[in-house]
Amino acid sequence: MFNLIQWTIKQEDIESYAHASGDHNPIHTDAEYAKKAGLPGCIAHGMLVMALGSRAIDEWCAEPLTSYDARFQAMTYPGEPLAIKGSWIDEEAGKGSVTIENEAGEVKMKGFFTVKR
Repeated sequence: MFNLIQWTIKQEDIESYAHASGDHNPIHTDAEYAKKAGLPGCIAHGMLVMALGSRAIDEWCAEPLTSYDARFQAMTYPGEPLAIKGSWIDEEAGKGSVTIENEAGEVKMKGFFTVKR
């Protein structure tokens, strides 16, 4: 098991990601629009959540990342504390897993990765 990483995505992070990625869908940046779309408020971009997983892998492993596959399980909201967990599946082959969940244990994303050996 790798060291637990904790992170809270702020609305400012979401807005910065929208600007950097060009994904200006208002469900990410306009709370009123998100509510009209049936959401409780703004949601984080899935790719921003995936990037947190990538960042964690980079902290856990000295070797370069060669593959990364992620599946989103639930929406992530600004201000929601997240726990990023990971472990080796086959350390010798450089294969591992990463999971991002909130404090209640709701899984936001699950992924698998390989680092160069």
